[in-house]
Amino acid sequence: MNILVLLKQTFDTEEKVVLQNGRISEDGVQFIINPYDEYAVEEAVKLREEVGGEVTVITVGPQRAEDAIRTALAMGADRGVRIDPEDLECDEWTIAQLLAAAIQTRPFDLVIGGNMAVDSGAGQVALRVAETLGIAHASAVTKLVIEKDTATVERDVEGDVEIAEVPLPLLVTAQQGLNEPRYPSLPGIMKAKKKPLEYLTFDDLGVNKEELAARTVVLDQFYPPQKKAGRILAGDFGQQVSELVQLLRKEAKVI
Repeated sequence: MNILVLLKQTFDTEEKVVLQNGRISEDGVQFIINPYDEYAVEEAVKLREEVGGEVTVITVGPQRAEDAIRTALAMGADRGVRIDPEDLECDEWTIAQLLAAAIQTRPFDLVIGGNMAVDSGAGQVALRVAETLGIAHASAVTKLVIEKDTATVERDVEGDVEIAEVPLPLLVTAQQGLNEPRYPSLPGIMKAKKKPLEYLTFDDLGVNKEELAARTVVLDQFYPPQKKAGRILAGDFGQQVSELVQLLRKEAKVI
Protein backbone atom coordinates (compact mmCIF):
# COMPACT_ATOMS: atom_id res chain seq x y z
CA MET A 1 0.00 0.00 0.00
CA ASN A 2 1.30 3.45 -0.96
CA ILE A 3 0.44 5.91 1.80
CA LEU A 4 1.04 9.65 1.59
CA VAL A 5 1.09 11.88 4.67
CA LEU A 6 0.47 15.63 4.48
CA LEU A 7 2.75 17.36 6.96
CA LYS A 8 3.04 20.90 8.28
CA GLN A 9 5.70 22.44 10.48
CA THR A 10 4.17 24.74 13.10
CA PHE A 11 5.20 26.77 16.15
CA ASP A 12 5.91 24.74 19.25
CA THR A 13 2.69 24.86 21.27
CA GLU A 14 4.67 26.27 24.21
CA GLU A 15 5.91 29.26 22.19
CA LYS A 16 4.62 32.76 22.88
CA VAL A 17 3.16 34.47 19.82
CA VAL A 18 4.81 37.83 19.17
CA LEU A 19 3.28 40.31 16.69
CA GLN A 20 5.38 42.89 14.86
CA ASN A 21 3.65 45.32 12.51
CA GLY A 22 0.63 43.06 12.20
CA ARG A 23 2.66 39.94 11.38
CA ILE A 24 3.75 36.99 13.52
CA SER A 25 7.46 37.12 14.30
CA GLU A 26 9.45 33.90 13.82
CA ASP A 27 12.62 35.18 15.49
CA GLY A 28 14.00 32.57 17.88
CA VAL A 29 10.92 30.38 17.56
CA GLN A 30 11.08 26.60 18.02
CA PHE A 31 9.22 24.68 15.28
CA ILE A 32 7.71 21.19 15.53
CA ILE A 33 5.51 18.82 13.54
CA ASN A 34 1.91 19.98 13.74
CA PRO A 35 0.55 17.77 16.59
CA TYR A 36 -2.43 16.52 14.55
CA ASP A 37 -0.03 15.50 11.78
CA GLU A 38 1.81 13.29 14.27
CA TYR A 39 -1.35 11.16 14.47
CA ALA A 40 -1.31 10.99 10.65
CA VAL A 41 2.33 9.83 10.56
CA GLU A 42 1.73 7.24 13.27
CA GLU A 43 -1.35 5.81 11.54
CA ALA A 44 0.48 5.59 8.22
CA VAL A 45 3.43 3.77 9.78
CA LYS A 46 1.11 1.37 11.63
CA LEU A 47 -0.72 0.52 8.41
CA ARG A 48 2.57 0.00 6.58
CA GLU A 49 3.73 -2.34 9.33
CA GLU A 50 0.47 -4.32 9.05
CA VAL A 51 0.04 -4.60 5.29
CA GLY A 52 3.38 -3.55 3.81
CA GLY A 53 4.05 -0.78 1.33
CA GLU A 54 5.64 2.63 1.63
CA VAL A 55 4.98 5.84 3.54
CA THR A 56 5.87 9.17 1.94
CA VAL A 57 5.67 12.43 3.86
CA ILE A 58 4.97 15.60 1.85
CA THR A 59 5.16 19.21 3.03
CA VAL A 60 5.13 22.72 1.60
CA GLY A 61 7.60 24.95 3.40
CA PRO A 62 11.03 26.56 3.60
CA GLN A 63 14.22 24.63 4.22
CA ARG A 64 13.64 24.51 7.99
CA ALA A 65 10.58 22.29 7.28
CA GLU A 66 13.03 19.49 6.48
CA ASP A 67 13.56 19.12 10.23
CA ALA A 68 9.90 18.11 10.56
CA ILE A 69 10.28 15.66 7.67
CA ARG A 70 13.34 14.09 9.30
CA THR A 71 11.37 13.66 12.53
CA ALA A 72 8.62 11.88 10.59
CA LEU A 73 11.25 9.69 8.92
CA ALA A 74 12.64 8.87 12.36
CA MET A 75 9.12 7.83 13.41
CA GLY A 76 9.14 5.28 10.58
CA ALA A 77 8.17 7.00 7.33
CA ASP A 78 10.18 5.82 4.30
CA ARG A 79 10.80 8.98 2.31
CA GLY A 80 10.10 12.71 2.39
CA VAL A 81 9.18 15.39 -0.13
CA ARG A 82 9.55 19.13 0.42
CA ILE A 83 7.88 21.58 -1.96
CA ASP A 84 9.57 24.98 -1.94
CA PRO A 85 7.01 27.85 -1.92
CA GLU A 86 9.88 30.25 -2.71
CA ASP A 87 8.69 33.82 -1.98
CA LEU A 88 5.04 33.13 -2.80
CA GLU A 89 2.48 34.21 -0.20
CA CYS A 90 0.50 31.01 0.42
CA ASP A 91 -2.97 30.45 1.78
CA GLU A 92 -4.81 27.15 2.20
CA TRP A 93 -5.84 27.10 -1.46
CA THR A 94 -2.28 27.65 -2.71
CA ILE A 95 -0.82 24.95 -0.46
CA ALA A 96 -3.53 22.47 -1.48
CA GLN A 97 -2.78 23.08 -5.16
CA LEU A 98 0.94 22.48 -4.64
CA LEU A 99 0.34 19.30 -2.66
CA ALA A 100 -2.16 17.98 -5.21
CA ALA A 101 0.30 18.68 -8.04
CA ALA A 102 2.96 16.61 -6.26
CA ILE A 103 0.56 13.78 -5.43
CA GLN A 104 -0.69 13.47 -9.00
CA THR A 105 2.77 12.40 -10.14
CA ARG A 106 2.99 9.34 -7.88
CA PRO A 107 0.89 6.25 -7.12
CA PHE A 108 -1.12 6.24 -3.89
CA ASP A 109 -3.87 4.31 -2.17
CA LEU A 110 -4.35 6.46 0.92
CA VAL A 111 -3.61 10.06 1.91
CA ILE A 112 -3.60 11.01 5.61
CA GLY A 113 -3.40 14.52 7.03
CA GLY A 114 -3.99 16.13 10.40
CA ASN A 115 -7.52 17.27 11.23
CA MET A 116 -6.23 20.85 11.45
CA ALA A 117 -3.09 22.86 12.01
CA VAL A 118 -2.66 24.30 15.50
CA ASP A 119 -1.44 27.64 14.16
CA SER A 120 -4.30 28.53 11.79
CA GLY A 121 -6.98 26.08 12.95
CA ALA A 122 -8.47 26.22 9.45
CA GLY A 123 -8.72 22.49 8.72
CA GLN A 124 -8.98 23.21 4.99
CA VAL A 125 -5.83 22.04 3.22
CA ALA A 126 -6.31 18.26 3.28
CA LEU A 127 -9.93 18.38 2.17
CA ARG A 128 -9.07 20.85 -0.60
CA VAL A 129 -6.41 18.37 -1.77
CA ALA A 130 -9.01 15.59 -1.93
CA GLU A 131 -11.41 17.77 -3.91
CA THR A 132 -8.63 18.77 -6.33
CA LEU A 133 -7.65 15.12 -6.83
CA GLY A 134 -11.29 14.07 -7.17
CA ILE A 135 -11.14 11.39 -4.47
CA ALA A 136 -13.32 10.61 -1.48
CA HIS A 137 -12.44 12.05 1.92
CA ALA A 138 -13.38 11.64 5.57
CA SER A 139 -12.44 14.15 8.25
CA ALA A 140 -11.85 13.93 12.02
CA VAL A 141 -11.23 10.18 11.90
CA THR A 142 -10.73 8.39 15.23
CA LYS A 143 -10.53 4.83 13.85
CA LEU A 144 -9.41 3.52 10.48
CA VAL A 145 -9.59 -0.07 9.21
CA ILE A 146 -8.47 -1.05 5.70
CA GLU A 147 -9.73 -4.26 4.08
CA LYS A 148 -8.78 -4.83 0.45
CA ASP A 149 -10.09 -1.79 -1.47
CA THR A 150 -12.39 -0.44 1.24
CA ALA A 151 -11.82 1.62 4.35
CA THR A 152 -14.09 1.66 7.37
CA VAL A 153 -13.78 4.92 9.29
CA GLU A 154 -15.15 6.22 12.57
CA ARG A 155 -15.54 10.00 12.66
CA ASP A 156 -15.81 12.34 15.59
CA VAL A 157 -18.98 14.37 15.03
CA GLU A 158 -19.22 16.75 18.00
CA GLY A 159 -19.63 14.26 20.80
CA ASP A 160 -21.00 11.40 18.71
CA VAL A 161 -19.51 8.87 16.29
CA GLU A 162 -20.28 8.35 12.62
CA ILE A 163 -19.23 5.11 10.90
CA ALA A 164 -18.80 4.94 7.14
CA GLU A 165 -17.37 2.63 4.49
CA VAL A 166 -15.41 4.41 1.78
CA PRO A 167 -13.62 2.97 -1.28
CA LEU A 168 -9.94 3.57 -1.93
CA PRO A 169 -8.22 5.77 -2.98
CA LEU A 170 -9.20 7.89 0.00
CA LEU A 171 -8.04 10.90 2.00
CA VAL A 172 -8.65 11.02 5.75
CA THR A 173 -7.74 13.57 8.41
CA ALA A 174 -6.59 12.32 11.80
CA GLN A 175 -8.36 13.44 14.96
CA GLN A 176 -6.97 13.18 18.48
CA GLY A 177 -7.66 9.66 19.77
CA LEU A 178 -6.86 7.88 16.50
CA ASN A 179 -3.64 6.55 18.03
CA GLU A 180 -0.73 7.40 20.34
CA PRO A 181 2.19 8.75 18.28
CA ARG A 182 5.51 7.05 18.98
CA TYR A 183 8.67 8.91 19.95
CA PRO A 184 11.52 8.69 17.44
CA SER A 185 14.05 6.13 18.69
CA LEU A 186 17.80 6.62 18.45
CA PRO A 187 18.09 3.93 15.73
CA GLY A 188 15.18 5.61 13.93
CA ILE A 189 16.91 8.99 14.08
CA MET A 190 20.10 7.49 12.66
CA LYS A 191 18.22 5.73 9.86
CA ALA A 192 16.32 8.92 9.04
CA LYS A 193 19.58 10.61 8.03
CA LYS A 194 19.97 8.13 5.18
CA LYS A 195 16.37 8.06 3.96
CA PRO A 196 15.62 9.92 0.70
CA LEU A 197 14.33 13.48 0.88
CA GLU A 198 13.10 14.93 -2.42
CA TYR A 199 13.11 18.65 -3.17
CA LEU A 200 10.54 20.05 -5.62
CA THR A 201 10.17 23.48 -7.23
CA PHE A 202 7.35 25.06 -9.24
CA ASP A 203 9.11 23.97 -12.43
CA ASP A 204 9.35 20.38 -11.18
CA LEU A 205 5.59 20.37 -10.52
CA GLY A 206 4.77 21.99 -13.84
CA VAL A 207 2.66 24.73 -12.23
CA ASN A 208 2.46 28.43 -12.97
CA LYS A 209 3.59 30.49 -9.99
CA GLU A 210 1.46 33.50 -10.93
CA GLU A 211 -1.69 31.37 -11.14
CA LEU A 212 -1.13 30.08 -7.59
CA ALA A 213 -1.32 33.46 -5.89
CA ALA A 214 -3.25 33.34 -2.59
CA ARG A 215 -7.01 33.73 -2.87
CA THR A 216 -7.26 35.28 0.59
CA VAL A 217 -5.36 38.18 2.16
CA VAL A 218 -4.68 38.74 5.86
CA LEU A 219 -5.43 42.42 6.50
CA ASP A 220 -4.31 42.54 10.11
CA GLN A 221 -3.47 40.41 13.11
CA PHE A 222 -3.80 41.56 16.70
CA TYR A 223 -3.94 40.31 20.25
CA PRO A 224 -7.39 39.75 21.79
CA PRO A 225 -8.39 42.49 24.24
CA GLN A 226 -7.47 41.85 27.83
CA LYS A 227 -10.33 40.60 29.92
CA LYS A 228 -11.54 42.88 32.69
CA ALA A 229 -11.46 41.61 36.24
CA GLY A 230 -14.68 40.03 37.44
CA ARG A 231 -16.96 41.74 39.93
CA ILE A 232 -18.50 40.26 43.06
CA LEU A 233 -21.96 41.60 43.83
CA ALA A 234 -22.73 42.37 47.47
CA GLY A 235 -25.98 42.33 49.41
CA ASP A 236 -28.73 39.77 49.68
CA PHE A 237 -29.95 37.72 46.73
CA GLY A 238 -32.56 40.27 45.66
CA GLN A 239 -30.06 43.14 45.72
CA GLN A 240 -27.56 41.10 43.69
CA VAL A 241 -30.18 40.32 41.05
CA SER A 242 -31.23 43.95 40.83
CA GLU A 243 -27.63 45.17 40.50
CA LEU A 244 -26.87 42.47 37.91
CA VAL A 245 -29.81 43.56 35.77
CA GLN A 246 -28.66 47.19 35.91
CA LEU A 247 -25.10 46.20 34.95
CA LEU A 248 -26.31 44.11 32.03
CA ARG A 249 -28.49 47.00 30.83
CA LYS A 250 -26.21 49.98 31.33
CA GLU A 251 -22.64 48.62 31.12
CA ALA A 252 -22.80 45.42 29.08
CA LYS A 253 -25.84 46.70 27.13
CA VAL A 254 -27.06 43.19 26.38
CA ILE A 255 -30.60 43.77 27.62
